[in-house]
Amino acid sequence: MLIKVFNKCSVSTEFILSGFSSYSDVQGTLFMAFLVVYVFTLLGNLGMIILIRKDSQLHLPMYFFISNLSFIDLCCSSNITPNMLVNCLAERKVISYSAGCAGQLFFFAGFASTESFLLAAMAYDRYVAICNPLLYETVISRRVCAGLVAGSYLAGFANATLLTSCTFQLTFCGPNVIHHYFCNVLPLLQLSCSDTRINEILLSTGAGLIQISTVMTLLSSYLRILIAILKIRSPEGRRKAFSTCSSHLVAVAIFYGTTFFIYLRPDSSSSLDEDRVLSIFYTLVIPMLNPLIYSLRNREVKDALRNAMERRVACRRPCNSV
Repeated sequence: MLIKVFNKCSVSTEFILSGFSSYSDVQGTLFMAFLVVYVFTLLGNLGMIILIRKDSQLHLPMYFFISNLSFIDLCCSSNITPNMLVNCLAERKVISYSAGCAGQLFFFAGFASTESFLLAAMAYDRYVAICNPLLYETVISRRVCAGLVAGSYLAGFANATLLTSCTFQLTFCGPNVIHHYFCNVLPLLQLSCSDTRINEILLSTGAGLIQISTVMTLLSSYLRILIAILKIRSPEGRRKAFSTCSSHLVAVAIFYGTTFFIYLRPDSSSSLDEDRVLSIFYTLVIPMLNPLIYSLRNREVKDALRNAMERRVACRRPCNSV
């Protein structure tokens, strides 16, 4: 391992990701499972982005948000999964200090935070669509959509910049084995030989502010949506109103349900093995599930997909008949 001397301390310039080394007898099986999930994630999210871009019927604010959600899920998964796949087969699971570990933490924190803000923006979009349908095109204009998405990215990556810079100002001169499959902040803090109390306060404060602000926006929006739906007299009208936000509600429930379960558990009930297994859910599984949720539960997306497949078949028929 490469080291450099700093204040009479051997400072690590690389880390070793333990990953799933304790499951060495099933490394091949894990590799195939993660590869299949990643391929479905790529196909699902890229397919959703292309479908929304190509079909003019999906050029609506809601689908603009969904395409950005697919882009975030695609980037978040691609930031972690390829390196994890390599480490499943590699004997020495090394990641560099700055370009590798710092970059991975920065993009993971950035895209995860951005997704929180974007889900809140999507809840506001659904609130306006159901509670103020006549003003929807005025309130949720292209400029407003672009502003909400840009604001989500700016806020998310501002949090990532603060988190990453504070974490890598610490000194790492002890053990260099990260007991995780990617560079997450908590395993890194455990390795530092510096005082990490300020970092832990910043981490808790930043995560708390993001969660409180986004959850309050979600709860406020859906409370007003529920009141508006209950005021609709027609059962068919209620069903249609609810169907416009059901996909987003499922995505929110999965995302925040997993996050809260991971971070609100008592310390006594958590373990490194548990954390690694649960982290798979929000780094691999959720990015794969989101395009399925929005395609299987959304009639307009299913219609657009059916039309795209029919056009593709129609284009091939003349070639086959020649």
